[in-house]
Amino acid sequence: MDSLNDTTWVTTRADLVSYIRQLGQEAEAPSSGWENRSLDRYLEALGAWTNDMDGYFIDRGEPVPESPDWGLIAGMLRAACFYE
Repeated sequence: MDSLNDTTWVTTRADLVSYIRQLGQEAEAPSSGWENRSLDRYLEALGAWTNDMDGYFIDRGEPVPESPDWGLIAGMLRAACFYE
């Protein structure tokens, strides 16, 4: 399993499908450490992180993406696991 914290390997739609499946497997593990384990909390966090993501990139000194790619989508899905 590729690291779920490193989304640089997610470059194609097939990679994203694999990533989503791996997230699903991780979510089932009681020790996953996910902050947002219910669907409603996860989706709320996904929306909040997406709304605030410019700050994430600015804080890291990276350019804010103008349009999403497969890796950014994977990163958004990962961030929603823990974003409060």
